[in-house]
Amino acid sequence: MGNTEKTLADHVKGLSRVPAADVKQRGWKGVMRTVSAEGAVLVTNHNQPEAVILAADEYASLLERANQAESRVESDLAALRRRFDERLAALAKPDAGQRLRSIMRGPARLRGKVKAGKSF
Repeated sequence: MGNTEKTLADHVKGLSRVPAADVKQRGWKGVMRTVSAEGAVLVTNHNQPEAVILAADEYASLLERANQAESRVESDLAALRRRFDERLAALAKPDAGQRLRSIMRGPARLRGKVKAGKSF
């Protein structure tokens, strides 16, 4: 199974479960005691995940990590765009056609070696 995406069940597997009916019985303070002790609580309805309750500072931490990950992705994409634009700019140089024709002229002389890399 090559799929690496996690399901909801995978994400909530380790959380303490509290049926929705118990939330009302325990009251907010009781639920928050569990949140403080466990870090998060999974509220279920008929044994199906319905909500996750977590402390506000944990929520803020999750948002911060998501923002940092998004910034890294944007930075990586910007670097990739720059590299692509630099390579593309080589085609706009006056001698680009001549250089391409000189590469394509006649069969390649590899002398038994395969050549690959940034310059090919």
